[in-house]
Amino acid sequence: MLGEDQEPGSYYVGVDVGTGSVRAALVDQKGVLLAFADQPIYKWEPQFNHHEQSSEDIWTACCVVTKKVVQGIDLNQIRGLGFDATCSLVVLDKQFHPLPVNFEGDSHRNIIMWLDHRAVSQVHRINETKHSVLQYVGGVMSVEMQAPKLLWLKENLRETCWDKAGHFFDLPDFLSWKATGVTARSLCSLVCKWTYSAERGWDDSFWKMIGLEDFVADNYSKIGNQVLPPGASLGNGLTPEAAKDLGLPAGIAVAASLIDAHAGGLGVIGADVRGHGLACEGQPVTSRLAVICGTSSCHMGIDHMVQGHAAFPELQAKATARCQSVYAYLNSHLDLIKKAQPVGFLTVDLHVWPDFHGNRSPLADLTLKGMVTGLKLSQDLDNLAILYLATVQAIAFGTRLIIEAMQGAGHSISTLFLCGGLSKNPLFVQMHADITGMPVVLSQEVESVLVGAAILGACASGDFASVQEAMARMSKVGKVVFPRLEDKRYYDKKYQVFLKLVEHQKEYAAIMKGD
Repeated sequence: MLGEDQEPGSYYVGVDVGTGSVRAALVDQKGVLLAFADQPIYKWEPQFNHHEQSSEDIWTACCVVTKKVVQGIDLNQIRGLGFDATCSLVVLDKQFHPLPVNFEGDSHRNIIMWLDHRAVSQVHRINETKHSVLQYVGGVMSVEMQAPKLLWLKENLRETCWDKAGHFFDLPDFLSWKATGVTARSLCSLVCKWTYSAERGWDDSFWKMIGLEDFVADNYSKIGNQVLPPGASLGNGLTPEAAKDLGLPAGIAVAASLIDAHAGGLGVIGADVRGHGLACEGQPVTSRLAVICGTSSCHMGIDHMVQGHAAFPELQAKATARCQSVYAYLNSHLDLIKKAQPVGFLTVDLHVWPDFHGNRSPLADLTLKGMVTGLKLSQDLDNLAILYLATVQAIAFGTRLIIEAMQGAGHSISTLFLCGGLSKNPLFVQMHADITGMPVVLSQEVESVLVGAAILGACASGDFASVQEAMARMSKVGKVVFPRLEDKRYYDKKYQVFLKLVEHQKEYAAIMKGD
């Protein structure tokens, strides 16, 4: 609990580095977001499946947004700073200068982004080892994790990058180093993307088996041999140089970081749900599942389907005329064309498998592609709206598939907690409730990822005894959306079609390979 003598009006800064922008927020002790700013960041795609960014560009953007959110605030009231980011790979030399991760030798582009799929050959070879560490990442490793990307760098950019490298950071850990000069890594990043074990640490045999014995030889100094839990205070806090860059006081507490999706979970999942009639009330937090509806799972798929349709220019014009987003316009258009039936029933003949960029969870299959069945010759706005609806439903079916895989492994989940961009879309939220059959809790603060980052800073400051206590005090329920159980039979049928789609896709692939 907060101490009796604590100064009132303490604030925390959360910084979130997403795929296309950096965002920051000033958050108070009750989890209320007081100021917000965002700044776009550059992305490069020098060739197919290669996606790169710049750590210098990202840090500059962090400085811009942080200075904006603390304007007019007594800086002495800012107690802590927390970072979250995408799990992209940052490469620096022994003097902490950027190194190129590309054939062009452009050291400014020193980040292999999370969605980069250049290391397909490497991940196949890693998975063929069937090493025991793979059981902790779903049985097989994703091409988006760090080990295959590191192996790709060694095999393809040995002279220009690998031999000169002194530090490989997950992007969240790069940010906390930049702020404090401390090279300690977050347990979150290393466990989720690097095969580190909280109980056993690094497994020497794995790195030797896949051809990256270099890390074992130098006691893992390049990838992290000091590991801290998220929210732990780093070193002596914000360095004078970083403080000047960010417009914050030197010495304020800086927390060990989180991957962005995990920060979203932190910002929403610990909320007090008393009085809402939810099954998770009084139950362990493991009965709750946080769904972070961000770039990786949602926006790319929906944007691709909507923007690629012949009726998209018409949609854009009509949405602009109404001063609406294209998705708000589509939601209202669906209500117009549904007639007497529930809106979800418009897709009775149209079904989508949404894994255009492979499946990360629970199938961990990078070869999967998107599928649509039930297409007609129509290219009008009605057709676009129904295709959009089918895509939204497909993402919700993907959530149901993950839940069933978790329940099959022994988890007991009763309630969903949604945050991220698409949690603002009422159709997306209702479809998740209807298709999973579970109530959906929305946070009082829509920007739950930023609240999660601020919670890290609050924990590092010592104002709260633990991350759990900070979550309970700074997370608030905004709204609960319940499933429409009368539609359950329809969605159960569509779910069976959804599962058939991936089954058939695998059959088609086997036929083409001659298996």
